[in-house]
Amino acid sequence: MTTTAAEPLSAPSRPLARMGQALRGRDFRIWFAGQLMSASGALAQGVVLSWIVYRLTGDAVWLTVLTACTWGPTLLLGPWAGAVVDRSDRRRLLMVTQTLMLLLGLALAVTTALFGPRLWLLLALATCTGLVATVDAPARQVFVVDLVGPGAVASAVGLWEVALNASRVIGPGVAGALLNFGGPSWAFAFNALGYLAPLIALGRLHPPAPVERTAGGRPPKTGARDGLAYAWRSPLVRGLLPMSAASGLVFAMNLTVPPLVDRSLHLGPGGYGLLMAAFGLGGLPGALLAASAPEPTPRRVRRLAVVTSVAVLATALAPNAVLAVVGMAAVGVASIWFIATANTLAQLRSAPEMRGRVMSLWGSAMTGTLPFTGLAVTFVAQHVGARTGFSLAGAALLLTTLAAWRALRPAV
Repeated sequence: MTTTAAEPLSAPSRPLARMGQALRGRDFRIWFAGQLMSASGALAQGVVLSWIVYRLTGDAVWLTVLTACTWGPTLLLGPWAGAVVDRSDRRRLLMVTQTLMLLLGLALAVTTALFGPRLWLLLALATCTGLVATVDAPARQVFVVDLVGPGAVASAVGLWEVALNASRVIGPGVAGALLNFGGPSWAFAFNALGYLAPLIALGRLHPPAPVERTAGGRPPKTGARDGLAYAWRSPLVRGLLPMSAASGLVFAMNLTVPPLVDRSLHLGPGGYGLLMAAFGLGGLPGALLAASAPEPTPRRVRRLAVVTSVAVLATALAPNAVLAVVGMAAVGVASIWFIATANTLAQLRSAPEMRGRVMSLWGSAMTGTLPFTGLAVTFVAQHVGARTGFSLAGAALLLTTLAAWRALRPAV
């Protein structure tokens, strides 16, 4: 029997059955296919933007400026965006945000083709993309729960990471090819067209309204404050958010990998794409392991965080390109398994009516803090050493995990 949108699913006992649990739902299958396309385009655009900005300026600190433009809005507006997500019809909201993403991708493609890569224009359009993503990202995460119900969240989040990591292989590969043979405008156009798939999918989906959505009532500002207060009162969420911020540096490959490739490994754009693809390939089994695991536990989260930290530190010390590729694959396995497990734990342990706000704070911690943490990392990479800058991500995740150790006790 086919499972519909938010019909609850019992938890299967076998790993393969757990992995495919979310795919039993027709609506999730449609959404999953569309997200694979858009994620590949977004990764291709991110890779190209980072490489162009780095080559235009020759200074890794400008990558932090790009990051601030892209993710700064998430830090400033994240709590408000979460309140909007909790109060909105997520399907209609996503149709608006995904359409805006398509239009911004087209704007990047057209302006770059007509005027060439202009730094100020790239940064301005990156800022607009960041403003839309502030609402789009938590809406996409909570929409998954609307589609599959709480019983299949672990499977859905893990499968989303499968799609995301497939895009980390497809995206950099497409980006490298388009940069070499067509120019950056083609990569931006590829990203824009990728949003057609989720828009078509959204047009075919009609999930029921979540029962936990609160009716009417308070203005968004009050809802945003409620989300902050709720996160502070929950020891688990309060412990996970700094870990999310530290893990943002692990996934901010656009900040740490270009200096490592250029100054330590002495490779060009092909080497950059190779390391990014290695991370994506490694992330695929990590995502599958997360999707096939039983309901996540705090103990599993902290163990995976430690393994991820060690993998990052080992990669920073890799003496040559071959070992760096192997290390990046190991980072992919551990980090994706960790982040999918931690994300699922945060969603399942949050009150349903607060889920949008918690996920928005999760995004604010992971990507919104990058303008500050990324500045430190790129400054170190520029003035101390690329390997040292890369290693800071692993050190930060290890320290925040130790700080949250008690909050991640099995009894929580």
